[in-house]
Formats: sequence, structure tokens, C-alpha cells
Amino acid sequence: MPHIAVTIGAGRSPRQLRTLLHEVHAAVLRSVDTRPEHVRVVLHEVPRTHWSTADTTLAELDQETVRPTGPAEPTTPTTPTTPAEPTTPAEPAEPAEAAGEREPS
Repeated sequence: MPHIAVTIGAGRSPRQLRTLLHEVHAAVLRSVDTRPEHVRVVLHEVPRTHWSTADTTLAELDQETVRPTGPAEPTTPTTPTTPAEPTTPAEPAEPAEAAGEREPS
């Protein structure tokens, strides 16, 4: 009987956790010859303050991604820009002497 333990930082929705359990179960069935009722998947949710990597907790990492990494740079007003027009092949330039009025065709 395969027994799979998954440890994950807390904070996922019940739907995400259920999807994870389902996908792990399906992966085991694809990988080993066993019956579905023999597959055991246990999900351990760890508080983000109780899990650290490189001496930084997941909660601290979460805060780093939310707050700015330094003082905000001053912004200067800019003139609005218009979106670029789609590029089309350029028409051949008219000779300088033909640039005047033309007769209707």
C-alpha cells in the first residue's frame, strides 16, 4: 500500500488542497501497479511561521513580496503616448517633382 506524505505551507483554499490530493493520488496510480483503495495520501499543512528556508520563514518571505524593496523612486509627469500603429509596408516615396498636385485618375 503506497503511503504518500505531502507537507505544504498553510494558506491554500480547500479546493486547491483537494485538487492536490486528487493529483497525487492519480500520479501514484499512473506510476505503480496498485488498486486505488490502497493509495494513502496524507496532507500536512504547516503554519507559515513554522517553516523556514535559509533562516527566513515563509511568513517573512510573504511579507517581502508585499512591501517595496526600497524607497519609491520619484515619478515625473510624462506626456501621454499614443499606441503605436500597426506596421504596414511603406509605400514608395514619390519623386520630389511629383509631390505637387496630381491630375485625378
